[in-house]
Amino acid sequence: MRSLLIAAAAALVLSDAAMAQDADHPGDKTMVVGSDFGVAPWMVRGASGPEGFGVDMIKDIAKRIGRPGVEIADINFSGLFAALFSKRIEFTVNPLNITAERAERMLYTEPFFATGNGFLIRTADQMKGFEDLKGKQLAVNRGTISDTWATANAEKYGFEVQRYDTFPDSVQAVITRRAFTALNEIPTTIFAASQNKAIKVGFKDFNGRNFGYAFRLEDTAYRNTVEEAIECMKLDGTLARMYEKWYGSAPDQTSTINAVFVGYGPPGFKGYEFKPHVPGCK
Repeated sequence: MRSLLIAAAAALVLSDAAMAQDADHPGDKTMVVGSDFGVAPWMVRGASGPEGFGVDMIKDIAKRIGRPGVEIADINFSGLFAALFSKRIEFTVNPLNITAERAERMLYTEPFFATGNGFLIRTADQMKGFEDLKGKQLAVNRGTISDTWATANAEKYGFEVQRYDTFPDSVQAVITRRAFTALNEIPTTIFAASQNKAIKVGFKDFNGRNFGYAFRLEDTAYRNTVEEAIECMKLDGTLARMYEKWYGSAPDQTSTINAVFVGYGPPGFKGYEFKPHVPGCK
């Protein structure tokens, strides 16, 4: 009898949690998520709405978890977390780096996209390493991990930081010679250079960073549901095909775009749950 009562109480708690979660993201409603639209080819504003790798990915996830559609709010990166915490969006879908500091305030999915620092420069210029930044101007998208890196390393390498609200603005600063380089994620800079002959990727700093979606801390069950959909996309090759479509080459086989992690969330970071499971792929 005592075991039955405990089980019943646990079921009631789970039921209450599910009801509370449905209030924020009901399954019969359009999914509302947020991203900065200025990062190609992840997400840009096309002729008929947002398009890119990130758009294809979240639309596929919505279908897999039974949501009728997706609305992607275009929010500058500097305002994205405020939108998340105020419940204007359900979770973030921009190329967001997983960091220990951010994991204290939000709940990440497992990693699904490996990245690092990419330095865009003018085609005629050269950059072999960090030492070439001395005495130069470095442009970043305000509030991003690139901004964080630049702030932490400006004195060490002797460069000055210029901050812009969007990535295209930082690229324009390089083209117009206001800055020597624009710093962003490696895949983003590779794509930008492929679209404009005036710029190239001068230096790539692969440093083990990864992207993940970010949820509010109380949305553990919802995070897990979305993560299982991501795991299914890894297992059936959907994510790899999307990467090749938008970035022009197949991802490395060791990339986290192909790796399914044990449990939920990013291993080694707060919010990770060691819960071995088999995702319910359809």
